[in-house]
Amino acid sequence: MLRLKQELDGLSRYITRARQEVAAIDRPAEQTDDFESMGDQMHAVVKATESATETIMEAMESNGAVVAQLREKIEDPELIGLLDKLNENASDVFEACSFQDITGQRVGRVAKSITFVEERVETLKHLLGEQETAEVEVAGEEISEEDALLNGPQLDGEGLSQDDIDSLFD
Repeated sequence: MLRLKQELDGLSRYITRARQEVAAIDRPAEQTDDFESMGDQMHAVVKATESATETIMEAMESNGAVVAQLREKIEDPELIGLLDKLNENASDVFEACSFQDITGQRVGRVAKSITFVEERVETLKHLLGEQETAEVEVAGEEISEEDALLNGPQLDGEGLSQDDIDSLFD
């Protein structure tokens, strides 16, 4: 009987520790971002790099059209050489923009992994008792005053809109 009580006490301590670990993952101390939003943040990074890359490529295509127009009007070989250099630079920019595809694929894999971990944490919370996990006090690292102010770009539909910011200055 004593052995059974010891085993139950050990199991109880193990479950309490597991609740603390799940609570620490789910809601890190001193942080306002939920663990669940990490996958969304990674997807937002992919979306932002796609948008920036598209803007860069469109601007370079527009520059290419301007270079073509200038080429029709210029006969000076030195200036034509400079236009050729602009075209070479544009090619370099297009080539460099291929980073977005590779980055998007890799970040997509990380986001998928994070989503998998998020799902496992939610399952653990359910198994360990969500109410008990929510009541566990989480000890965390101290966050500097500067870091506490950093919230980074907000996801679409979150945070203040440009209209909200503009209204502050009215």
